Amino acid sequence: MITLTLALAGLALTAPAPARSMQYLQAAEQVPAQALAKAGAKAEPGTALQATGAQDEAAVTLSQDAARVADWVAASGDNHALPYIIIDKRAASLLLFDGNGKPVGQVPVLLGVALGDEASPGIGSKNLSEIGPAEKTTPAGRFLAKFGVAAGKQRVLWVDYATSVALHPIPKPGKPKERRRERMLSPSIEDNRITFGCINVLLAFYGKSISPMFRKKGGYVYVTPDSKPLEDVFPRLRVQAVLQAGVS
Repeated sequence: MITLTLALAGLALTAPAPARSMQYLQAAEQVPAQALAKAGAKAEPGTALQATGAQDEAAVTLSQDAARVADWVAASGDNHALPYIIIDKRAASLLLFDGNGKPVGQVPVLLGVALGDEASPGIGSKNLSEIGPAEKTTPAGRFLAKFGVAAGKQRVLWVDYATSVALHPIPKPGKPKERRRERMLSPSIEDNRITFGCINVLLAFYGKSISPMFRKKGGYVYVTPDSKPLEDVFPRLRVQAVLQAGVS
């Protein structure tokens, strides 16, 4: 994976990053105000994003698949003027965009324990204790996400209500042995697989950025695959490839 810088002036390529930089982890923790790229900036396939703020620089590795999805949504307007999120499973990161396609910020996330791109049939009706290890996947795909109530009267952003996949902060008090906060903020992405399938995000970023943008009308969440071909998850990418080939 390569790292791409989204700065006020545009895009600039930087060196490869095998893991998150400490600047990224500090920025994710503090959630600084960020003025990022202009709307419509193109992310070339095979690259990754790095957000540059007024005082802090925060690097996050973005897979080729996530870069292609970002390019496609910006070019096609697939989000229908609603805010949207790209969950890059291979980089264990979240990128938030406003309805105009302007990047707002990025943070690490926690994902389902098991690798996989499909939800097990009927998993939405199971109790947590009934879900086996192999079923704890974060499904890939395009989802229209809206806020709703989950167990314990907690309001969450439902990514896919039918399969009980939601986006929400790290649960409190949680299980100390899971070390979810430490996992999320560690330099490695290898330990970010810990949930039953939901997507965990830092509370500060959730409250200050995601919740205000998605509260009224919701928005889209694009989850890249672990192993399935990207075009199988997002078929419209084939159309984009044909159109680009026709122009070139």
